[in-house]
Amino acid sequence: MRISSVTMYEQSTASINRQQNDFLKISQQIASGRRVVNPSDDPQSAARAVRVDQSKAITQQFEDSRVSARNSLAQTESILNSISDSVISAKTRLVQASSDTLSDVDRESIASELKGIYETMIGQANATDGNGRYLFGGYADNAPPFVKNSEGNIEYKGDDNARQQRIDASRLMPVTENGISIFQSVPSGAGYVAEAVKSGLDGQPIPGERNTGSVTFSGPQVSNVNDPGYGDSYRIVFGGTEESPTYSVQRFDADVPEWTAYDPEGDGSFTDSSYDASGEQLSFGGLSVTLKGEPVAGDEMLVAQSGSDQRPADLFRTMEAAIRVLETPAQTPAEKAELRNTLNTSMRDLDNALDNVLTVRASAGAKLNELDVVDAVGSNRMLNYEQTLSDLVDLDYADAISEYSLRQVGLQASQKAFVDIKGMSLFDFM
Repeated sequence: MRISSVTMYEQSTASINRQQNDFLKISQQIASGRRVVNPSDDPQSAARAVRVDQSKAITQQFEDSRVSARNSLAQTESILNSISDSVISAKTRLVQASSDTLSDVDRESIASELKGIYETMIGQANATDGNGRYLFGGYADNAPPFVKNSEGNIEYKGDDNARQQRIDASRLMPVTENGISIFQSVPSGAGYVAEAVKSGLDGQPIPGERNTGSVTFSGPQVSNVNDPGYGDSYRIVFGGTEESPTYSVQRFDADVPEWTAYDPEGDGSFTDSSYDASGEQLSFGGLSVTLKGEPVAGDEMLVAQSGSDQRPADLFRTMEAAIRVLETPAQTPAEKAELRNTLNTSMRDLDNALDNVLTVRASAGAKLNELDVVDAVGSNRMLNYEQTLSDLVDLDYADAISEYSLRQVGLQASQKAFVDIKGMSLFDFM
């Protein structure tokens, strides 16, 4: 078979080019540290590497999201700690104001201190995060959630949601609390609270209506949680005359809804019953309340669970009531009774408010702990992705260097063979 010079040159050139291509490929792998430089190097590994790389990017995004969530929760926890300190400080001053040795001037001074605490609470309730969003307004975070109305009372303008953030593929975590859950709620275990207040047929307090008698209360105490009436709201309404006062106990019927006579035995024993001004202990609905003092017909005492519809929880309302009564001189028996009753009610409300704030704070702390756990899981997942990605596309340098040396020898052999073949010509012997 005749082999032409052109054929020898073409085959030699093709061999050199092939060897150079293999040599260049291994050189690129060593330079980049990757076995799969182009998808064509290993299509299956390249496809799997793309999916792993995407999963790795998503995991990194969740990690960044947890950093943001941790910042929000840490700030929330810090503010809740400050709020609990404010509530404790307010309770301390109310205990001080309860002393009968204080004068009206002394109580007015305590009221000034409470005003400072009250304004501090409002500032804390309207705190913002690092991005200028209000923490406790829910999703309505572009305006202060707590504002004063025309009457000077605090109203909540946010919504009842809590902003959430996805910290992992299967976990959507609330990273803030709304103002209702902090300032207008009580813990599930909150009990009954008594208050000297007049209420309408709908069960809601009548603004500005106050008792004019000198009846004070202590309690209520729980005597029987298994009583069929336990859990309902009650009010004690005084009647009769100054010489022969009476009282009636009414229960709020939510089905009507209005106040109805409390008559568990069907004998009317809690309707227009004789009242002893020197001291009267009433038991109804599994509760016990002790009353003392001279009533005036029309005076009322509300006994309801804190946080119920008849007595909604509101930390700011509690502070406003305490400040108002401490700023009012207490000279007459009725004024002294209002002072005593309001302070007793306010202190119970502050206890419930403190329990609620601590509960919410504990929830924030639990979420911070959960973030640590999810962070650890995310770190392990990221390491697994990196190991998988390395197994798919990273270069084994020992094998690569051996391959590099082999390709180098092959290229040199091709070049030497071409030089030798090029010199095999009959013209050299002519």
